[in-house]
Amino acid sequence: MIPKIKQIQIGRGAQINTPDPFSSYNYFKDIPELSESKQPTNYLRTEPKSIVNRVNSPDLPFDFSVNPYQGCEHGCVYCYARNTHPFWGYSAGLDFESKILYKSSAPSLLAQKLSNKNWVANEIMLSGNTDCYQPIEQKLGITKSLLEIFWRYRHPVGIITKNSLILRDLSLLKQLSSERLVKVVISITTEDENIRGLMEPRTTTAQKRFEVIEKLSANGIPVFAMMAPIIPGLTDAEILPIAKKAADAGALGFGYSVVRLNNDVATIFEDWLERSMPDRKQKILNQIKACHEGNLANSKWSARMKGSGNIAQMIKDQVMLARRMYFKDRKMPEYNLSLHRQYKQGQLSLF
Repeated sequence: MIPKIKQIQIGRGAQINTPDPFSSYNYFKDIPELSESKQPTNYLRTEPKSIVNRVNSPDLPFDFSVNPYQGCEHGCVYCYARNTHPFWGYSAGLDFESKILYKSSAPSLLAQKLSNKNWVANEIMLSGNTDCYQPIEQKLGITKSLLEIFWRYRHPVGIITKNSLILRDLSLLKQLSSERLVKVVISITTEDENIRGLMEPRTTTAQKRFEVIEKLSANGIPVFAMMAPIIPGLTDAEILPIAKKAADAGALGFGYSVVRLNNDVATIFEDWLERSMPDRKQKILNQIKACHEGNLANSKWSARMKGSGNIAQMIKDQVMLARRMYFKDRKMPEYNLSLHRQYKQGQLSLF
């Protein structure tokens, strides 16, 4: 049971704007005067020169990503992507979830990339940074247009999301799945609606996410469930129940990460804990530190995502047990990489 919260803006994750490290004129901005989600969300158009980004991380199972949006209105207080927002001139705090940059040219840029004679088919992940199905997608439809491009060029695509809006594109996903060109990852962090409403305030409920897994699976679309991140001292007790429900809904696999609070995210998360559950703050922070060699984050490859030490090992053991109990003999299919090559060689007629 979460205690009565204090000085917290409902509907937002971050409660402060941390300083912009690239600005000569800076201040630390608290926002207790804003309440009941009165802080407006601004949507800002940007024109990138390219849209496919190489991912240089041995911790991630994909080499390329596409992010149609920068910043994310979901407001997940722990989100590592917050640290990218200062590069755009905004804070990693409230700005990250209230100043959303969108890339309307993303579909045409993707088409240019996939039609390039030198491009070799490889999984491209939608939402390598921020959620491609965050609320503004309902209006702009950039992600849907990207999926249409992936289908036109018969190119594999992965999707990771927390939003049930993905079901809007069910027909497109079925087309892609019919040729083994798509995999979907649904991220579930907690079933406790009190915690979710404070920690990731504008995301779909956990129950709805299980329903999304069930709907996609029933339509032949391969789905992988991720408990990402697991927050020791707060959500780690939910590993087995979440894994079972995901398996019952039809997920083909189950993965996880341990929360890491790097750079500004640490300040934002600590402030959020102080406001939302001060009596549990030190316990949670101490357990996070126990997973990262006494720090709130670890930059070492492999250890940064899964942690190390006794608590991290207990989390890993629970995940491995969940896989043995609920996901035995289940496996995500391999991508079909040959169709894109055939398309460029003129062997497929798409019109």
